[in-house]
Amino acid sequence: MTVSEIERLIQLLARLPGLGPRSARRAVLQMIKRPETLMLPLAGALRQAAENIRTCANCGNLDTADPCALCRDTRRDVTLICVVEEVADLWAVERSGGYKGLYHVLGGTLSALDGRGPAQLNIGPLIARVEESRQGQRPVAEVILALSTTVDGQTTAHYIAERLAGTGVAVSRLAQGVPVGGELDYLDDGTLNAALKARRPA
Repeated sequence: MTVSEIERLIQLLARLPGLGPRSARRAVLQMIKRPETLMLPLAGALRQAAENIRTCANCGNLDTADPCALCRDTRRDVTLICVVEEVADLWAVERSGGYKGLYHVLGGTLSALDGRGPAQLNIGPLIARVEESRQGQRPVAEVILALSTTVDGQTTAHYIAERLAGTGVAVSRLAQGVPVGGELDYLDDGTLNAALKARRPA
């Protein structure tokens, strides 16, 4: 590996969230020292992930299958849909262990400053999913808006609650334990679990 190849690897790793140039440099040095046990397996795993991971057309989760494992799991409560901003938030809720329903990933929040309106998010598919379920034997009974308590998160939650008004579906929000301005992915599992259990009407 030439110096330019090392620098390129450092630059690529430094683009990842939570990794600056210094952390990336340390990671690269560890991989170079252990190519057989670290670098080559990581390269293979990255290639496999790039080739096989896809977005679930039903909920927006990431998996190697479509629909994803969560949507295919017959043990989950199909009458509950937890709406989150990003896949990282879905993983955070799932990690808490307190929720056994289905999910819906919006792909962000409404933001006039960033030019994100309802058409740029998966809000339409969410509404369609809820309405279609009403024709089945086990319709969606509750939509939990597990969105960040930022201004954009609150705006998005309000918009979705308005869109779901009149559908006969209960709309709830996370309650205690989620600080104002907080983002789900940074909360500990116990706090998130308590917020899910103490959710309130939206």
